[in-house]
Amino acid sequence: MPVRQPIVSVLGHVDHGKTTILDYIRGTTVVEREAGRITQHIGATEVPLEAIKRVCGKLVEGMKITVPGLLFIDTPGHHSFTTLRARGGSLADLAVLVIDVAEGLKPQTIESIRILKRYKTPFVIAANKIDRLQYWIPQRGKAFIESYQTQTDEAKEELDNRIYDLIGDLYKQGFTADRYDRIRDFTKTVAIVPTCAVEGEGIPDLLLVLVGLAQKFLEEHLETEEGPAEGTVLEVKEERGFGKTVDVIIHRGTLRKGDPIAIGTPHGPIKTRVRGMMKPRPLDEIRDPRERFFPVDEVSAAAGVKILAPDLEGVVSGAPLRSLRGMSEEEAEAILQSIAEEMSINVELVEEGEEGVMIKADAIGSVEGLAYELREAGIPIKRAETGDVSRRDVVEFGTGKDPLLRVILAFNVKVYPEAREEAKNLGVEIFEGDVIYRIVEDYLEWRESKRVELDSMSRGEITYPGKFKILPGYVFRQSKPAVVGVRVLAGRIRKGQRILREDGRVVGAIKSIQVEGRSVDEAKTGEEVAIAIDGVTVGRQINVEDVLYIDIPEGDVKKLRDVELNYDEKETLEQTIQIKRKVEPFWGM
Repeated sequence: MPVRQPIVSVLGHVDHGKTTILDYIRGTTVVEREAGRITQHIGATEVPLEAIKRVCGKLVEGMKITVPGLLFIDTPGHHSFTTLRARGGSLADLAVLVIDVAEGLKPQTIESIRILKRYKTPFVIAANKIDRLQYWIPQRGKAFIESYQTQTDEAKEELDNRIYDLIGDLYKQGFTADRYDRIRDFTKTVAIVPTCAVEGEGIPDLLLVLVGLAQKFLEEHLETEEGPAEGTVLEVKEERGFGKTVDVIIHRGTLRKGDPIAIGTPHGPIKTRVRGMMKPRPLDEIRDPRERFFPVDEVSAAAGVKILAPDLEGVVSGAPLRSLRGMSEEEAEAILQSIAEEMSINVELVEEGEEGVMIKADAIGSVEGLAYELREAGIPIKRAETGDVSRRDVVEFGTGKDPLLRVILAFNVKVYPEAREEAKNLGVEIFEGDVIYRIVEDYLEWRESKRVELDSMSRGEITYPGKFKILPGYVFRQSKPAVVGVRVLAGRIRKGQRILREDGRVVGAIKSIQVEGRSVDEAKTGEEVAIAIDGVTVGRQINVEDVLYIDIPEGDVKKLRDVELNYDEKETLEQTIQIKRKVEPFWGM
């Protein structure tokens, strides 16, 4: 059977060169027209076989290529990839993970790797921006394996060192990787292709590897099938003269003008009819075409197409689309049921009456991705849904008995001001951000610190004032737990106490204290000791030479007024109160 073109998603940290790589392949300047040169919307580009051969040149001479081309999807960020699902899995057959060779793995890179691992999507790494390495002389349009031979020994050594660092970082993420021309078994080793997107250097090698992987390992998966189309919505847009339209990737079957179709929405599938279809020309971008779209009456997988149809209200990115052409009422009803299931969130929740955290995220795929990371960490989930965090969400969660689970984890959504205010009143913690694993890490660090605080309170201990400084040259471990040398400047510090920064933020808790290899329960003014701190990373929440305080529970302030404190302890208590009042103006009154 003939094969369709593979769908290739391009992922990576912001400004590492995703769109620039595609611009070189297409001969476009999409990145120049993006706000802040940062991709704002999901795009799709068909790169036909002729264009691949032109870019690859000698690399593909004599090579039998059976795929008709490649269909690239350019995403604004890692989280967009999670919306591009097909029957619960990834829409992409392959992925290119773009990494700045000098910067290495950044938070969004790690997030992308975790998503690719979860979806089991094969991927290739474009180690981009080699032109910025010392001694490297870029050669426009050249294959990397040709350019590398012409570089100086110093340039080769610099690149090799960067690649070795990258290989080590990827190993920590659970992948064996190597430079593509040194790999024998591509099923076991992730290919790294050094590239310079601006000059096009290494792009021939990148296309060669993608085509080779598709033909060797995906050909059976890519066989075309006759029948009604299946697709996934990339974007919903208002187009002048046409009204609301949807950009869609057709990944199976054929769609025709006039076809009845069903599309998913958060409130259930809708039925409509294809009034018209428009395609960008090959090597043009569906989100930002250089030339006008041209109308088509029929489109087959795999392809990007703009669909004109009435009644598209409520359709969202990532929604499934199915053609109902030639189907009986029973068959169409089965398709509608299938779409409803795809649009539902598949997350394992706790039993009725049990407690767990709440998840709020921007898309179904994001909710499921956050749930996956929480499940891996053994965190129970009570509710999981799309949408912004509202006051109602907080109120519903403010009644939970377990303070460690009275938590909302919000990914890539808004938290309304009234929700924040209510969270303070009800003691609900909200963790938010646009990197899933970071949100989970922040929650786990907070939970450990909170647990220590609750244990201390349950024993009825009074927390005495304490102030200490992290000594330069005495960072023994950066995290899990951080171990540092400190000098107690005033008061006393004890195991189990939480740590307060001068900006009013509570970070971590003291796990243990050691003096000359001996464990002790506390240290006093003037002593220099090593302490282990749970829930922090040196260089992130704390730094060398920071002056830190012991976080005193508000209830202990009144008790301390009845205790005889020395001058240093009284001064440190007042300093602690002033720090706490930066966040809560009436604290300790």
